[in-house]
Amino acid sequence: MADNESGASGFGWFLAGLGVGALIGVLYAPKSGKETREDLVSGALEAKERAAAAAQRTAEAATEYVDKGKQAVNQYVEQGKQVAGEYVDRGREYYDKGRSQWTEYVEKGRHLVNEQQEKVAAAVEAGKDAYVNTTTQS
Repeated sequence: MADNESGASGFGWFLAGLGVGALIGVLYAPKSGKETREDLVSGALEAKERAAAAAQRTAEAATEYVDKGKQAVNQYVEQGKQVAGEYVDRGREYYDKGRSQWTEYVEKGRHLVNEQQEKVAAAVEAGKDAYVNTTTQS
């Protein structure tokens, strides 16, 4: 903590020395006060223009990054839609395949039941005929 306070104190002394040096420079400058003020104003305006240009470049770069981000998001959304569509199509294929197999099994089951019914009916008829034949012969 003592290091932090001495660092802040050292920075404060640095700024104070910078201010004193600037003041001495202005007092002993070879130019008149009016020329010095004009130079300071000119320098401030140039710094303002440079700052505005830097801000404009930063805004343009940010806009470019935003546009790239939007493009990337749109690309990922389209890829997601495509993959989801593929899964939906695959699901429909499985559903249709399962439904056709189920229908096939149901038809086979009906066919077997009908065959068994016919066999049972034929056996019952054969039994009736045999009964009638045995009872009439006796």
